[in-house]
Amino acid sequence: MIACYCATFLKPEMLHIYRQITSLTRVSPFVIAQKREEAERFPFDRIAVVGKPAMHFLRRFWFKQVRDTPWQISPGEVKKLTGILDKARAELLHIYFGHIAVHLQPLIRSWPRPTVVSFHGADVMVDLEKPAYRAATQQMLDAVRLVLVRSESLGRALVAVGCPPEKIRIQRTGIPVEDIPFRPRVWPTDGSWKFLQASRLIEKKGLQVSLRAFAKFAAKYPAATFTIAGEGPLRNALGEEAAQLGLADKVLFPGFVSQGQLRELFYRSHLFLHPSETGRDGNQEGVPNSMLEAMASGLPVFATEHGGIPEAIENGKSGVLVREGDVAALARALIEMAANPEALSTIARHGAESVRRQFEQSGQTKMLEDYYFEAIGSSSGSGEKLS
Repeated sequence: MIACYCATFLKPEMLHIYRQITSLTRVSPFVIAQKREEAERFPFDRIAVVGKPAMHFLRRFWFKQVRDTPWQISPGEVKKLTGILDKARAELLHIYFGHIAVHLQPLIRSWPRPTVVSFHGADVMVDLEKPAYRAATQQMLDAVRLVLVRSESLGRALVAVGCPPEKIRIQRTGIPVEDIPFRPRVWPTDGSWKFLQASRLIEKKGLQVSLRAFAKFAAKYPAATFTIAGEGPLRNALGEEAAQLGLADKVLFPGFVSQGQLRELFYRSHLFLHPSETGRDGNQEGVPNSMLEAMASGLPVFATEHGGIPEAIENGKSGVLVREGDVAALARALIEMAANPEALSTIARHGAESVRRQFEQSGQTKMLEDYYFEAIGSSSGSGEKLS
């Protein structure tokens, strides 16, 4: 029995966590959450919802505003959570997101069984410029049995924070490639290229770079269009930017789309953009899920040398990579590749093969289960360690 702690089960952008938990076969998972959301989208029965205690707000205020340290759960919450774990006869606790594990540190230290924590990208650098937060993160990393990361780049970032390298295991995103079959694209001969980016509308996704590079492309191919699927705080600013660039009639914002709708967009599109960049707060990517799914479908991906992206894309072979923030280089690569449909087809094929080889879901699920058994102590572990 494996307990999976996810503070909100689940936000719409957490499909990868749902896939991971529900694909487990050699262990039996149940979920502990503070809040249940999107129950129809993510059906799951074995879940204990433990709401925030009445004094939660005051406790957070005391820790964060008065002491300037990360808040941690109270002794009463530790007792309640330990009771749930013991009643379920859990053998291991898997905490999703590193900053959540910092808050749960009293539970990690009190509960006698092993804990693993998984980092996904944004949670690696949360508030680490503050000495108290960095110290609390280091203490949490010392307390857990294993640390799972979605890319080697995230693993290296945690080593820099102070995580022992021998604790780190690479746990890549699992993509259900059988549900996203490769389809060769027919490249337009009339200039009506269809661009796509699907992501949360936040800084690290490089959306302004995408818009500005597309503007340069559209100057040469005025029939081109660009769909930006997703929701987030940059939505209005992106709309204003598109209008300022003269692209108001060429850029579409459908908002959040379902998995079925996203796959339809994949197959209707010709080029996928994901020029990720490090945010001003240090926020960085692991390996973007939408990028991997686009590759699996046969979409050529144009991205950046950022985070874990180069671990999924070999530049010029399975995709195209440029430097972060380099609008001119991205536009140039797009224009050059649009004039070379044979090369585009080769990149599309190699991209799909790369995802099937490195990120196929059943293989990643088996690796996660191996890590669980390693942490429990029933095997020596045979997964991918940080190099």
